[in-house]
Amino acid sequence: MNSAGESAPSPEATMPPPGLRWSGLTHSGRFRPNNEDAFLGLKFDGHEVSHLGKTGHASLEGADFVFAVSDGMGGARSGEFASRIAADRITRLFPRLFRLSAAGIEGGFSDVLLELFSAIHADLLSLGRSYEECGGMGATLSLCWFRPGWLYFGHVGDSRIYYLPRHGPLSQITHDHTHVGWLRRKGDINEREARAHPRRNALNQALGAGHQFIDPQVGAVSHRAGDRFLICSDGVVEGLWDRRIEEIIRMAPAPEGGPSTAQRLVDEAVQASGRDNSTAVVVEIPASGGTAAYPEP
Repeated sequence: MNSAGESAPSPEATMPPPGLRWSGLTHSGRFRPNNEDAFLGLKFDGHEVSHLGKTGHASLEGADFVFAVSDGMGGARSGEFASRIAADRITRLFPRLFRLSAAGIEGGFSDVLLELFSAIHADLLSLGRSYEECGGMGATLSLCWFRPGWLYFGHVGDSRIYYLPRHGPLSQITHDHTHVGWLRRKGDINEREARAHPRRNALNQALGAGHQFIDPQVGAVSHRAGDRFLICSDGVVEGLWDRRIEEIIRMAPAPEGGPSTAQRLVDEAVQASGRDNSTAVVVEIPASGGTAAYPEP
């Protein structure tokens, strides 16, 4: 009882709703004239879709959040076109697929993601066949779908999704769809050998790009306060070793107005290599839905 004789609120009643914070950035690199990478942040409340800014924070209560990175490929500027098509199709198709999912979200999330990836793949193949300038056009896509307590993800290509728990090491939760990625997963080569391999960028799966069949990787990871996730294109990986990626994500926040974590990752990757476009999106689950206990992403 409190001094007024009323019952004190339960911890559950006073606990802020779960939330997330994010930052994103893309850079063309030091040598390429155009940027074939694209990233996307969306909030979906069941009725409306809102585009998110490059940085921000929000409650997970009553809303789903989708973040994605796509790396385009193809002649002329068709790679740039492909990654933007992927982002546009997510914006248009995800809400409809979400509503039409017959099973509950916990049981049917994989169907939603697989249908989304299949639709984008079909669109890119169709454009590649219909327009000469789009021949061979394709894209990678790594997508994270956040709900309270869970991250659902879908992935094709060699962009990556990393998971950094509050207590524990960084891990890559997606598979590089390359022969080199397969060799590394088998333990035949290490990170240093994979980075130097002459066929490290040769994709055996991509959306479009003449691939008749795709087998997207889908999965789920539970999340809790202090956990962080990174979605990035291969330009970031080319510039930064996994150990350095983890160090940057764990860094203390910059002073107000300073670089976000995504900017730190991209800036350092471009300086270290810069031969490719570099894109990063960092998402954190703050403590108890708040905004002060953990550094700003």
